[in-house]
Amino acid sequence: MLKKIRIMTPGPTPVPVDVLLEGAKETLYHRNPEFEKMLANASEGLKKVFRTEGYVFILASSGTGAMEAAVANTVSPGDKVITVVGGKFGERWADLCKSYGANTYEIDMEWGDYLRVEQVEKALKENPDTKVVFTTLSETSTGVVNDIKAVAEVVKNTDAILVVDAVSGLIAEPLEMDKWGVDIAVAGSQKAFMMPPGLAFVAVRGEKAWKRIEASKSPRYYFDLRAYKKKYTDTPYTGAVNLVYQLNKSLTMIESETIEKVWKRHAIFAKAMRNGIQALGLELFAKKPGNVLTAVKIPTEIDGLEFLKVCREKYGMVFSGGQSQLKGKIFRISNLGYVDKLDMLSALATVEMVMNEMGKHVPIGAGLKAMEESFLEDDKNENLG
Repeated sequence: MLKKIRIMTPGPTPVPVDVLLEGAKETLYHRNPEFEKMLANASEGLKKVFRTEGYVFILASSGTGAMEAAVANTVSPGDKVITVVGGKFGERWADLCKSYGANTYEIDMEWGDYLRVEQVEKALKENPDTKVVFTTLSETSTGVVNDIKAVAEVVKNTDAILVVDAVSGLIAEPLEMDKWGVDIAVAGSQKAFMMPPGLAFVAVRGEKAWKRIEASKSPRYYFDLRAYKKKYTDTPYTGAVNLVYQLNKSLTMIESETIEKVWKRHAIFAKAMRNGIQALGLELFAKKPGNVLTAVKIPTEIDGLEFLKVCREKYGMVFSGGQSQLKGKIFRISNLGYVDKLDMLSALATVEMVMNEMGKHVPIGAGLKAMEESFLEDDKNENLG
C-alpha cells in the first residue's frame, strides 16, 4: 500500500519545498562577498525572531552546540550556577555546567511540571554568588512551557545573567529578549525554522552578558563567542553555505507571515490538538502545556513502543516517544513549523485508529470533531476580531 511519510516530531520538522530547493544551489566560497552579504542578511533576520538588537551568532552545529557555547562562554570552573532541571534538556544544562567545572545548584522538578518563579527567587536568595541562571523556554521532552518573562524579571535585579534554551520554543512561543531582559538565548534550525538540522544560533544582548563572557576562564576555541563578535556578521570559521541559503528563505517566509501570526498559529494548533486528545479520553502529560508539542500519556493496556512503530510503519505518521524514564510511557505530537490544519487532523486520526487497533477503545471521530470545532471557533474569533 502507498505510504506517505509525515513527520510530526519536535525536530527535525517538515521542510517546505522552497526551503529544500535553496539547499540545491551552487556552494559558494565562504569568503565570497556574496556569501558574507547573505550571512549579514541572516543575522539581521534572526534578530527579528529573537526580538533583540544584540548579536545573533550562527554556528554550524546542532542546538546542543549552542548550549555548550553558552556554558563555555559564561562559566568558569568553580562558578556557582543555577540550572532548572525539569526534563531531558534542563538536565542537559546541568550536565554541561558540570562538564565545565561549575558549582551547580539544581532546581529539580518532576518531569511534566513547570517552573514557578518563586523557586528561582528562593534559589538566588540561597545562592547570592550565582553567576548564571540556565533555564528552558519549552522543555521538549515533556511539552511544558515555562514563564521566562517572570524569571527574567527576577534575575535582572541580581548580578547573575539569564541564559535560556529556546531551541524548540523560539518562534513557536513568544520570546522577547530585549523587553524581558533575557541575556542569552540559544536555538536550532531544525525546529520552527522549518529547516534541516545543522545550524545553531546564540543571541547575546547587553553589557551584563558581555562582561560575563569576557570574565569566563573556561577553555574555548570553536565556540568562542568573542571570535564571532570580532568577525560579526561574518563567521570566523567555514560557514554552512547552503544551510544559510535555506535560513534566509525560512526567515523571509516567517517575516512574510509576521512573527506574531506565527506565534498565534502555533498556539491555535496546540490548543486544537489538546482538545482532540482529551476528547478521546486520553490524558495530557504536561501540567502547563506549551505551543510546541502535545505530550500524551500512553494507556497502560498499550505497548508504547509498539504504538509508535505501528503509527510509523503502517501509516507513515512519525511521532516522538518519551525520553529516559518516560520511554514507552508518553508520545509527543509536534505542531512545529511547516504544519497545517490537515496535518494536525491526519495526526489525530492516526492516534484514533492505532489506539483502537491495539485494544484501547477510543471514540472514532470524537477527537477529530473536537479539533475541527476548535479550528472553526478560532476562525470565527479571528473574523470577529
